[in-house]
Amino acid sequence: MADTLKISPSICAYPDDKYENLEIEVILPGVDKKDISFKVTEDGFYVRATKEGVEYADSYAVCCPVVPEKAVAKYSNGVLKVTVPYQQPFENAVDVKIE
Repeated sequence: MADTLKISPSICAYPDDKYENLEIEVILPGVDKKDISFKVTEDGFYVRATKEGVEYADSYAVCCPVVPEKAVAKYSNGVLKVTVPYQQPFENAVDVKIE
């Protein structure tokens, strides 16, 4: 059995032009869409992808909270593009009872 090379994929993450969404690009050359796993939480994301002899995997933190349930991903020509909206500043704010 051949050894599998384990490496971190090339990642580029940046806000869109209106600063409403986080755009994430993951470079995965030669990987089939069925062999990609991408998971996102409000404060980070994880990607794992495999092709013969290579496993790409890593996790990343994001600077501003996002809304994971609204993430949209597309894969084409070895590039996974994910768009996920930022949370509004007080979207998950909790009222604090003042005594």
